[in-house]
Amino acid sequence: MKFAKACFELYGNQIEYWTTFNEPMVIPEAGYLYGFHYPNYKGKGKEAMQVIYNINLASAKVISLYRSMNLKGKIGIILNLTPAYPRSNSQEDLDASEFTENLFNRSFLEPAIKGEFPKKLVEVLDKDGVLWESSQAELDLIKKSMVDYLGVNYYHPKRVKAQDHPEQFKEPWMPDQYFEEYEMPNCRMNKYRGWEIYPKAIYDIAMDIKNNYGNIPWYISENGMGVEGEQRFAQVDGFIEDDYRIDFYKEHLAWLQKAIKEGSNCFGYHAWTAFDCWSWNNAYKNRYGFIAVDLKTQQRKIKKSGYWYLDLTKNNGFVYDLEQKVE
Repeated sequence: MKFAKACFELYGNQIEYWTTFNEPMVIPEAGYLYGFHYPNYKGKGKEAMQVIYNINLASAKVISLYRSMNLKGKIGIILNLTPAYPRSNSQEDLDASEFTENLFNRSFLEPAIKGEFPKKLVEVLDKDGVLWESSQAELDLIKKSMVDYLGVNYYHPKRVKAQDHPEQFKEPWMPDQYFEEYEMPNCRMNKYRGWEIYPKAIYDIAMDIKNNYGNIPWYISENGMGVEGEQRFAQVDGFIEDDYRIDFYKEHLAWLQKAIKEGSNCFGYHAWTAFDCWSWNNAYKNRYGFIAVDLKTQQRKIKKSGYWYLDLTKNNGFVYDLEQKVE
């Protein structure tokens, strides 16, 4: 709160758009459930649920503070959304998908936009004895401190099915007892990140926000493709021909445009990212940029995708027949 207050006091009249958190789900998911991000705990299911609540509360407190200072801008939150698609239409797989959506997406979406947690998720956590500690005053604060707008980071979906061995995840409690991720046969994969490439999900996110979250103003805050060893695609002069990245952006933008034409209140799109950048987990292993960075010489060179994106901005779009693409 002290940090947020200092920022608002120093820059509140200069900055119009603020966000409280970026990808808050990473903290409980990667830091307490599966141990691939700081603080690198594994199997801390009950603690992870409390972390989800604490972050939502912290966000609400900062939003309340911002509004109490009568600043002219807007304040929101940036969420990494991973739509959960069921393996089949069986009730078991549908239930697995719903639980996954409630935990990994709606546990931050609903408090931020509706001021409350998903009721079915609360019921499950309460039944299992892992519901977060809270007070009525805190819940009231969350209820009245909703965001003005939403940022969405989208990279890949989740494919889920009913858990075959739920007993393995009951002690200590883990949410995996209610779902299991799987790789859908014949899906398109970015093998360097282990992520499925599924552009239509960006449309599905847009329609979900439109239909279930009051069509709140929102934007894509991150979307991009990381590839390892991109130098093998370079010409003699070092120019990288990353057509795969151009195709990635074309398809995602085409699906987003379709959503906007159908009434989605999306006001912007940010690609990830301009320069090849450093990652907490992988350092410079996977390159995302429109501009290549030579780590030894620090030389920068615009990739083919960078020139393509420049043309896109100059022309305010590009020609693309979405109907010809098979999803």
